[in-house]
Amino acid sequence: MSDSKYLVEVKDLKQHFKIPTGFFGHIDLKAVDGVSFNIKPGETLGLVGESGCGKTTVGRTLLRLYKPTSGEVRFNGELVTEQNITPLRKEMQMVFQDPYSSLDPRMTVEDIIGEPLDVHKLYANKNERRDKILSIMELVGLNAEHATRYAHEFSGGQRQRIGIARALAVNPKFIVCDEPVSALDVSIQAQVINMFEELQEKLGVAYLFIAHDLLVVHHISDRIAVMYLGRIVEIADADELNNSPIHPYTLSLLSAVPIPDPNKARQSKRIILEGDVPSPLRMPTGCPFRTRCKYATEKCAIECPSLTDRGNGHMVACWNK
Repeated sequence: MSDSKYLVEVKDLKQHFKIPTGFFGHIDLKAVDGVSFNIKPGETLGLVGESGCGKTTVGRTLLRLYKPTSGEVRFNGELVTEQNITPLRKEMQMVFQDPYSSLDPRMTVEDIIGEPLDVHKLYANKNERRDKILSIMELVGLNAEHATRYAHEFSGGQRQRIGIARALAVNPKFIVCDEPVSALDVSIQAQVINMFEELQEKLGVAYLFIAHDLLVVHHISDRIAVMYLGRIVEIADADELNNSPIHPYTLSLLSAVPIPDPNKARQSKRIILEGDVPSPLRMPTGCPFRTRCKYATEKCAIECPSLTDRGNGHMVACWNK
């Protein structure tokens, strides 16, 4: 066990993909470009941003499903490398976005959930294996009779429960939840989110919760990190970020969240950003957000701001706010 108070520590993580450009040439696509954050045991960090900003790539690179270009990830103080990732997979798991494509259609539910137990040899005999599988299924709200069925026989919400059960099978300390409710009906979303919270209370598991729905993220997260074009532009406690956002991009995102009170909704002003999101293949110099920011100055074009503490651990990467 490490002396660090953090379970997961990410420092200057970069993930650049090489895109071929004709004969022998290539250009770097900077999907993640210098991301740093920490997660405490039993904590939920929400990661939000519009589609294509690199949220999923961060989650997959953390678990080394992609080999990082540079930077480091520490789990329980231990540096995660190619050599030690296999035993660490027992501690770090992932729930994928699409419950339709992340489950093998040729395997029964029992085999899908039992596969991590087989890989890590976590049972003495077949009876113990089956008992473990049935207790995990009960934990996520599935019946014992579901064990012999195939994934196509279930609804989207039930399939996502199977995916969650598979992640929980090895009793991990940390789970990357990659937009786990975005493919589900709104009525089912609430059930699945409540289940995530109940599991966290029972098992003390920490989450990196990736989503683009700010209401969902605010509900489930202790802290929220806002991501734009491969970089984190703001991190703060969930309530603090919701009530006192600082970065112009966060202000714009929050202004788009529907307000249930019609009087307040009429008074609130929608902040509409000018221009399109730049391509990660041709990133603007300096601050990546400057091409759409009304506060941008010459300094923004020259130098990229780093995250600075504005009090109470509220970190913002902006020169002018």
